Amino acid sequence: MTTIPKPLLSLEFILLAGISFFAFCNMAVFYGFYDYLETIGIPVEWRGVLLGLEPFTAFMLRLLLIPLISAANGARMLLIGLLLLVVALLSYRWATTIPSLIVLRILHGAAFVLVVSASITLVVRFIPEERSAQGFSLFSLATLLPYAIMPPLTEWLLPQVASAAEIYAVVSVLAIPAILLLLMGQQRLNLAVAGLDQTLTRRPGRQELQEDLRQPAVLLLLAVNLGVYLVYSTVFYFMKNFAGHLGGGEVGTFFTLSTVTLILTRLLGGLVFDRFPKLRTLKMSMAGLALCLLGLAQADSGEKLAALAVIYGLGIGVCLPLLNSVLFMASPPNLRGVNTNLALFMMDAGFFLSPWLGGAYLAAGGEVGVLFTGCALLLALASALLLAVRLNSGNHGRRIW
Repeated sequence: MTTIPKPLLSLEFILLAGISFFAFCNMAVFYGFYDYLETIGIPVEWRGVLLGLEPFTAFMLRLLLIPLISAANGARMLLIGLLLLVVALLSYRWATTIPSLIVLRILHGAAFVLVVSASITLVVRFIPEERSAQGFSLFSLATLLPYAIMPPLTEWLLPQVASAAEIYAVVSVLAIPAILLLLMGQQRLNLAVAGLDQTLTRRPGRQELQEDLRQPAVLLLLAVNLGVYLVYSTVFYFMKNFAGHLGGGEVGTFFTLSTVTLILTRLLGGLVFDRFPKLRTLKMSMAGLALCLLGLAQADSGEKLAALAVIYGLGIGVCLPLLNSVLFMASPPNLRGVNTNLALFMMDAGFFLSPWLGGAYLAAGGEVGVLFTGCALLLALASALLLAVRLNSGNHGRRIW
């Protein structure tokens, strides 16, 4: 029995993409959270810890949630996560001490992992395998667009409010459209899920999970995911420090150019990614991204940084959807939601390890340029792991090069 309706842009797919867009608008305002912690008097040794605590919570909870969230209960879990997200955002106005922020960041991480895990578990049921790269490219736009829209909007609002905490509270209203979309579309989602094969909607058993993690291709691809997200989060967290030596506005230029390039790559690449040998293209793009990181480490002017921002956005824009697509195709249909969530587990790991390890390195007197060089070496190692990936698409019997 088919696992997803056709075509790709089904109403269910569009509904879930819209919900994710509004949910991520609530997350995208936290790009300056480290600076906010300084303004409320949090000691420097605690800022990296508090910054990384939200993704660390997501990292820890995702392992518990993976076997518990299924397509059958995904809509309910998504609603719970959105409501918790509103509570967390409203609470930043009163959480101004280290203990209160620890509790709040844990709550925020729990809300985030519920929203993302549930939406991914649902959306993979509505992506045709033969259009998997395009599907992941389009869905990821819903999570990328907020990062292009909300930071400049936040920068415009900051001079008009007392602190960033007021903005966190205000943007919580953007969860309302997501909740309304979910409530209006919940019956349709439930009917669509009810029409799937039972093996695709039930929770995976422990034995299935163990067999899944014994597959070399799955383990290697998850390790590559960790490497890529360590690099991505390092650039995200520490580019402001690096660009500060080149001039006041360079970091804004870098993120604007890289994000716009990334979005355009997803839009245009989504139309052609499925026509190329995915694993081979992934290897080439990772090698190019490694060279870009070496260039970033040596950048000594705003012009060079701007040019590298475009290359970086292109590299990330190609790597991530192809990596998701190859993992999707390597997975049995009933475990695709599980493995996609395991990839997000690697993302969580990257986003809390990067500020903790990178922050400790910089506190010891290290330089951001050296961090970027280390990222290039990490990408080279991840590319080497891809050389060991050997897999076949079991459903179609064709080689994934």
